[in-house]
Amino acid sequence: MAPPPNLERRRAIADGAIEVLAGSGVHGLSHRAVDEAVGLPAGTTSNYFRSRDALLTAAAERVVELHQADMAAAHGLVLGPIDRDGLVALIGASLEFSATAHRARYLAVYELTLEATRRPALQQALDGIKAGAVDFTLDQHRALGLHTTREDVATLITLFGGALYTLVTGQAGAVNAATTRALAQTMVAGVASAR
Repeated sequence: MAPPPNLERRRAIADGAIEVLAGSGVHGLSHRAVDEAVGLPAGTTSNYFRSRDALLTAAAERVVELHQADMAAAHGLVLGPIDRDGLVALIGASLEFSATAHRARYLAVYELTLEATRRPALQQALDGIKAGAVDFTLDQHRALGLHTTREDVATLITLFGGALYTLVTGQAGAVNAATTRALAQTMVAGVASAR
């Protein structure tokens, strides 16, 4: 019987892959580069993730895990149900936080997304992750007393992703609360008017 996988080590390796993707792009990602980024002995990453596709998928799954933890933490700070203005505030704060504190994480996401256009296995993994993101976000909305539909959530995720891409790939340090709140206001208003 094989020993249980070291989940902490797997997460550290996935975090290292995210770091390498953000700093060096998908072409700079290798098992060796991740070993160096994490400070592991040579060959450790390939013991956990045998192929490059497996390493890319692990990085994508880790990004989702981290994002969901951030969402749950943010929603845990909200007392009671929220209204449309509360949703705008949450989305605006999430945009600002994602584009500043987690800029590297989302640079890695964009590298993964582009690479998936050439790697069917990675695309399949990302498609599954996207579907799960809609379910997770819809559950979070329900917990906050919001009556958004599944379609509304999917649209908000798409709009959030586009806005975040623009913020993350723009000039570092140019993101502020006023900008992200205005974007969130437009997103929520657009979804509401489409009903």
